[in-house]
Amino acid sequence: MSGVDPGSNGEGPTAAEAIETGTDKLLVDFPAEAVARLTISNPGKRNALDHEVLDAISSTLPRLDRGIEVRCLVITGADPVFSAGYDIGSIADESFERDAEALVAHPFTAALEALDAYPWPTVAALNGHCMGGGLELAITCDLRICAAGAKLGMPPAKLGLIYGHTGLARFIETVGAPRTRELFFTGDNIDATRAEAINLVNRVVPDAEIGPESIELARTIAANAPLSTSGNKRAIATIVANPLLSAEQEEELVELRQSCFVSDDFLEGITAFGEKRKPRWTGR
Repeated sequence: MSGVDPGSNGEGPTAAEAIETGTDKLLVDFPAEAVARLTISNPGKRNALDHEVLDAISSTLPRLDRGIEVRCLVITGADPVFSAGYDIGSIADESFERDAEALVAHPFTAALEALDAYPWPTVAALNGHCMGGGLELAITCDLRICAAGAKLGMPPAKLGLIYGHTGLARFIETVGAPRTRELFFTGDNIDATRAEAINLVNRVVPDAEIGPESIELARTIAANAPLSTSGNKRAIATIVANPLLSAEQEEELVELRQSCFVSDDFLEGITAFGEKRKPRWTGR
């Protein structure tokens, strides 16, 4: 099935509407309040990102709030791996003929752009090995939590491939230029401990705990003020993309911050803090 009933696991909201992805290779469920989860399920190819998976990601992300309020997204893979990367075999299967433009326009780009544009915090739960395009998909997420037994790597040097500049920029933003050079020059896989040490992942957990820990992280994020999480995500993205802010960009960020002070949620947050109770957010 391409959609999973959010209430079927006994944890998620039962009133939520299942989201159809159009393929059995991408599954959707809602394992906690205001949390959506996408699971890449392409077991015959170790969860490789083929056209079907990528198109499903692009089309599903804008619809994830249908029937349920989503404030955090988790992306993971069906065990035992997160993703072996882009489905290289599909290049040989197509009439590719070394057409670089065909790769640039590939649905991989559209999928990552859709993920990058997603307005709520995103968490990659690396339940197993994560390679190539799968790793770029993971670092496009805001946070990464990694199973201790996972291996991560970028193999372009072993394939004769010069990686796209947008992908390289994502790695430089995440781990810096020296570590990006190491990953791409050697093509070696690294373990989870090393990945955490170079900031490629945010935290490492025992293999058996990756599912519960990733959902708990997402639950914690989703429980916070929606105007705050979405606004901070937007502000961080603007600052990262523009180290030297223009006057217009700086004004927009100041206005964004000031908008929270007149919101119902800000009043609710400080009131709940004073009354020592859980806030009741409205997103207004």
